[in-house]
This record gives sequence, C-alpha cells and structure tokens, in this order.
Amino acid sequence: MTNVEAALALVSDGMTLGLGSGKASEKFIAALGDRVRAGLKVRGVPTSNGSAELARRVGIPLVELGDALPLDITFDGADEVAPDLGLLKGYGNALVREKIVAAASKRLVILVGPERAAEKVVPALGSRGKLPVEVVAFALPLVAARLADLGYPAEPLRTADGAVFLSDNGNPILHARVGPIADPAALDRALHGIPGVVDTGLFLGMAERVLIQHEDGRLEERTR
Repeated sequence: MTNVEAALALVSDGMTLGLGSGKASEKFIAALGDRVRAGLKVRGVPTSNGSAELARRVGIPLVELGDALPLDITFDGADEVAPDLGLLKGYGNALVREKIVAAASKRLVILVGPERAAEKVVPALGSRGKLPVEVVAFALPLVAARLADLGYPAEPLRTADGAVFLSDNGNPILHARVGPIADPAALDRALHGIPGVVDTGLFLGMAERVLIQHEDGRLEERTR
C-alpha cells in the first residue's frame, strides 16, 4: 500500500477535505479526483492557487473556507518531520494558507513521498538548514534585521528575474538560515513577536498522523 492509498482509506462520503500543496499533495489530489469521478462525494478547500487549479482539473468540487468549518481532514506534505510529529513546512511557499486550513481541520494527515523521505524525516526541526517566514512587505527590512539579531540571517525568496517573490497572499517570504532548533516552540513565539511577521513554517502540535513512503516501498505510519 502506498501513502496515498492509506490516506484515501481515511476518506468517506460527505467529507470536506483540506487539500495541501507540493508534490505529495498533488499525488493525493490526483488520486482523490479519480475517486470523485467514480462517485465519491467530497468537497475540498485548497491551500494554494496551484492546488485549487489541480483540484478543478480533476473534478473535485471546491468550497470556501468559511462555508466548510470545521473541515474533516487536511492532507498535506511537509519539508521536515520530527520524532514528536512537529513539522517544518513552507519550502513550496504556501505556509500561511496551509497553516490556516490545517488549524480549521479536525485532523491533519501528512504525506511524505519516497523521493526525499530520507531527508525529510529528521532528528530535530531545522536540520535541513532553512526556515520560511512570511512577512508583510513593508516590514521586510525590520524582520530581516531582527532575524539576524537572533542569529538567523535571512534573505527574501526571489524569482528567476531577481524580483522579490510574493506568496498567494501577496507577501514576501524570508528564508532564514537555521540549524537544528533546540526549542521550536520558543523560536516560533519569538518570531511571532516581531512586528510584520505573518507566520512561520513551524507547525507544532498539529499533525495527527504522518504516512511515510520509503524508497524501498515500505509504508511507515507515525501517530501522535
């Protein structure tokens, strides 16, 4: 069984689902579309414009967040998964909407695909060296300076032509250089205390289950 198949086994008629962003989520959305075309009745709340476009293409009915509270389950990916199921997300730059949809859901299920499972399953959050932080554009210099003061130098994500990248919310995203984070909750509180920070890529105490597809085909399930 694949992690997508295990995720689909959690879905039943009438559910409203959060549809995450990134490669693992795209595989789930495509497979969910197959089930919808076969008669499964669900609705989706996408976490990014890209996820919304894919969901429409495969025939999944979409609904506004305000018309769906609370969502039954959100299925999403992650860039890092710690032993306590703490997550670091945002390499795909949809972290704010991902966190909002996850918080609006009764359950959050994370899918990790075989391509990078060895990198993403980490002993401590921050092990891959990067923490995305979405900020209000006006506050970009202040937030970058405060991050540097905390020991986390950061640069805004840029597009191929050198312009500052803007999220689906119209905000720039700083990529802070980090190492393994000793106390993710304390760091998250400190970053939220900086005026202009919209949110961080630290998703703590949110995931109920992580479905990890290893390169050898083995499916590992971790629960909290």
